[in-house]
Amino acid sequence: MSDTVTPAEGAAPGLARDLSAFSLVCIGLGATIGAGIFVLTGTAAADYAGPALSLSFVLGSIACAFVGLCYAELAAMIPAAGSTYTYTRATLGELAAWIVGWDLVLEFAFAAATVAVGWSGYAQSLLADFGLALPPALAAAPGAGGLVNLPAGLIVLALTALLARGTAGAARANAALVLLKVAIILAFLGIGLAHLKPALWSPFVPENTGTFGQYGWSGVLRGAGVVFFAFIGFETVSTAAGETRDPKRDAPVGLLGSLALTTLLYVAVAIVLTGLVPYRDLGVADPIARAVDAIGLGGFAVVIKLGALLGLTTSALTALYGQARIFYAMARDGLLPAAFARVDPVRRTPALSQGVIGLGTALVAALVPIEVLGELVSIGTLLAFCLVCAAVPILRRREPDRPRPFRVPAAPLVAALGILACLALMAGLPGDTWIRLAVWLVLGLALYGGYGRAHARRLRALTPPGADPPAR
Repeated sequence: MSDTVTPAEGAAPGLARDLSAFSLVCIGLGATIGAGIFVLTGTAAADYAGPALSLSFVLGSIACAFVGLCYAELAAMIPAAGSTYTYTRATLGELAAWIVGWDLVLEFAFAAATVAVGWSGYAQSLLADFGLALPPALAAAPGAGGLVNLPAGLIVLALTALLARGTAGAARANAALVLLKVAIILAFLGIGLAHLKPALWSPFVPENTGTFGQYGWSGVLRGAGVVFFAFIGFETVSTAAGETRDPKRDAPVGLLGSLALTTLLYVAVAIVLTGLVPYRDLGVADPIARAVDAIGLGGFAVVIKLGALLGLTTSALTALYGQARIFYAMARDGLLPAAFARVDPVRRTPALSQGVIGLGTALVAALVPIEVLGELVSIGTLLAFCLVCAAVPILRRREPDRPRPFRVPAAPLVAALGILACLALMAGLPGDTWIRLAVWLVLGLALYGGYGRAHARRLRALTPPGADPPAR
């Protein structure tokens, strides 16, 4: 019996369609309110932007606004599992789609690993409040003072097991955790506003050290590139669009609604955080907990750490969810082994794909330091966003009469601005991050040449007459 899986356009075959617009907004918030707000805010302020961190988030959100509009049109028009991979396959062809799909592995799997490392940091900080500590060898990755980050690996495996049990249950758990963590963040903002030290905002844009990206306006730009990690929720929301009850309505609401709420929370947290602690002291694994300690409310620090754990949990959950759907879509088209496209007949989830992603991500989380992971995720996300923006005008020219439940206003201009904004943020990232991206893409091209191209060609040859062929 053949191990191929016939591709189909539209909603993902076999996957349950249990999600609503509210579920998508919660998935977006779950993906975006995680390591970005609880971990990378401190690093970006301490090393790059200083008190102007809020401007870094504004720059990131402007880029995301253009990209989000493009995503909304494509997700409503092509509500299929695979997100950017599917859009690229429909516009730029198989090779470009493979490159994007491989890039999305970098984005989703490494995002989940980054978040898991942040989760480990807060969990260990919380344990320390109760006089407990892990052996150093089990508390951090090699290069970060240990041999293996055991908590980071374990949380990934636990979330993988939850996702394998079914999408609807995971979505309900995610929604509950999102509401709780947003309440904790709002509590932090309310208490922080009463203890602000405005003198800490001066100078708002610290003087550049003479090196590009170290404070000054170049630091604001680099900070935007680093914290862009915070906005990867778009990809997860669009990936989930094929499992909603009404994709044409739910996808735009989920995408744009989660962007608006996320931007407001990030800018507010950046302003309060840098108004409570000198920005140079924020380069720690738990910057918000450090800010609460500065207020002098030790008991509330425990609440904040619990909120961080919840936030990081939902962020990792949604990233793992998205990655399994990308593998599902690529396997459905023959670019990966067909086993990754098999859906559990009872739970209606791509269980094998989810399990392999979980094991691989757990290893990365346990063995790679957070600094390397965060920058890789940001550049991978920005590259994918560029291609999403390019897909909108291409499809407008190729299929002008295709129904578009949501249309980007002034599409050519919006798409061009989205591409330029993402390229500008990519340019602000360190050079070694570009090198790692190039190595990753070269490895992906080797896999495509050795496996994906031939198997995809074989699948097209086996497609029955009259069946929907794979996208061009």
